[in-house]
Amino acid sequence: MAPSCLFSSLPEKSIDIVKVFSIFSEKFLTRSHSSYPDPFLRILTMSTTKDPSDQKLDAESTVKRNPHPDFKGVEASRPDFDQSSQFRFTKTPQPGWKPGEGANNPPPADAKHREIDPYEEGRPIIHNYKLLISGIVPRPVGFVATNTPEGTTNLAPFSYFSLISHDPPLFTLGFSGGFDRPKDTLSNLIKTEECTLNIISEDFIEAANYTALNCPVGISEWTFAGLTPAKSSLVKVDRVKEAVFSIEAKLVETREWESKVIKGKKTGVLAIVEGVRFWVREDAVDEPGVLIDPKVLRPISRLGGITFARVTEAFELPRPVYGEITKDPEIAKLAKPKTEGQ
Repeated sequence: MAPSCLFSSLPEKSIDIVKVFSIFSEKFLTRSHSSYPDPFLRILTMSTTKDPSDQKLDAESTVKRNPHPDFKGVEASRPDFDQSSQFRFTKTPQPGWKPGEGANNPPPADAKHREIDPYEEGRPIIHNYKLLISGIVPRPVGFVATNTPEGTTNLAPFSYFSLISHDPPLFTLGFSGGFDRPKDTLSNLIKTEECTLNIISEDFIEAANYTALNCPVGISEWTFAGLTPAKSSLVKVDRVKEAVFSIEAKLVETREWESKVIKGKKTGVLAIVEGVRFWVREDAVDEPGVLIDPKVLRPISRLGGITFARVTEAFELPRPVYGEITKDPEIAKLAKPKTEGQ
């Protein structure tokens, strides 16, 4: 973190303190949050902006995700949401596919790819953001609840969210902006080290989306969404009762990222949290507690722009076993160190 970010208002006589802090920060910035001495952590997580809404670094006025000047007008022209559509299993796209056959629907022979340098001179970083969220899809949405140390509640959706381990159960959350201008969720997570992760379903997507509201500090999104808080067992943060699947979690560590374009600018934070308790609606989980019924979960995924997707169809595809498939002499011929063209 550049000292100028934190100490721009200090008098000149404080310059020696600033230098000491600069050395100290360089040493500790890459550590887990739990490695910071408490006073340092408080300074590190302070916001230097006067307007709390300025901390919402992905505000629509900046990111401009919505491509429609008149969204309600565009929405009115579309068919109604199909409430009758139920989750179902289908065959795979090409049940007769055989090893070595490649794509079952190959692109045109003259199809070409465009090479894009993410750091190309003149390319706005926001273009990388929009490209990535439209290409890395579908993404699960992490519906994260946190509290301030004083008890103010917060609820927000995150599409930079994923499962990375089952033993221990670990999840990642990605935040735009650095520790110097933390989003409410990140600030709360650092201070209390607790949160709940809730999976969004079709049944409350509008309410969940409304929690992306850029509320001022001290104002809870829960009331705007109208969702129901349910008590957790091991953390003080409430889970969302409407969620079919929720996870109580505790912070493991964080890491801050720096821009490759603007030297010294902190552009993101990765948080890893550990799931310490699972909650699944009884009508959605099997007896052993290992499989959640997608017909009940009805999960929502994130696509590019302001687009979401529902899951109504699926197919099952067993993983191949090398020792079994290579018993076929024709398939065994495919066992090579390289494929054609490499």
